[in-house]
Amino acid sequence: MCVAMVDRRSVLQAMVALADTLVDDYDVVEFLYGVTEMCADVLKVTAAGVLLMDPEGELQVVAASSHDMRELEMFEATTGEGPCAEAYRRCEAVEVDDLDREATRWPRLVAKANALGYRSVYARPLRLRSTCIGALNLFRDEAGPFAETQRLAATGLADIASIGILYQRTLNAADVEIAQLRHALESRKLIEQAKGALANLHDVPPDQAFDWLRRFARTKNAKLHEVARQIVQGELSPDDVGPV
Repeated sequence: MCVAMVDRRSVLQAMVALADTLVDDYDVVEFLYGVTEMCADVLKVTAAGVLLMDPEGELQVVAASSHDMRELEMFEATTGEGPCAEAYRRCEAVEVDDLDREATRWPRLVAKANALGYRSVYARPLRLRSTCIGALNLFRDEAGPFAETQRLAATGLADIASIGILYQRTLNAADVEIAQLRHALESRKLIEQAKGALANLHDVPPDQAFDWLRRFARTKNAKLHEVARQIVQGELSPDDVGPV
């Protein structure tokens, strides 16, 4: 079993790149998608995702590095079954080096993960001091322990994600935290609707449709959730967002 080694320079570059996005009026959902993509890339994992607790006390999927990962994260958020939901509840890291060994503990989760090709997972809580607000989840397509460099880098990226979510705090920190989380969750719903519209129109996989959506937003220097809203509300035609 080959344990993936993480290039420390790449991790530092990723952290700097993420920190540079934390400017006034930044898009928190786009930021979290960037976190998941950088995790998948620099931490040498198959997929990454972010779950957040909404103001009503329910776990929600906010960002994922692939469509398959989003489906698995939605299952965990809905059922409360699995290492990611447990990392949130316990507010501590959960590592499973072979999901098959947890088939009795999480039968439905393990079956779904196996169907998607995932064999191991490392889930890291997102927290502000002692308050847990969600989890950063890393899945791999092979069994075996995570390298110490992967765990350390995941901790750093999880902390940056937490900072990003709570960045625009004011004197009333609690109200701002709720507003940030609500905005992230509402934006995610719009993005999924717009992604689905593009995928259906152009007959392409959801991941491809999402890439087009992000590229269009960047080209127009617009927020991802705003472009998604325009598509969903009919202000922007899906025909205008697609292959060049």
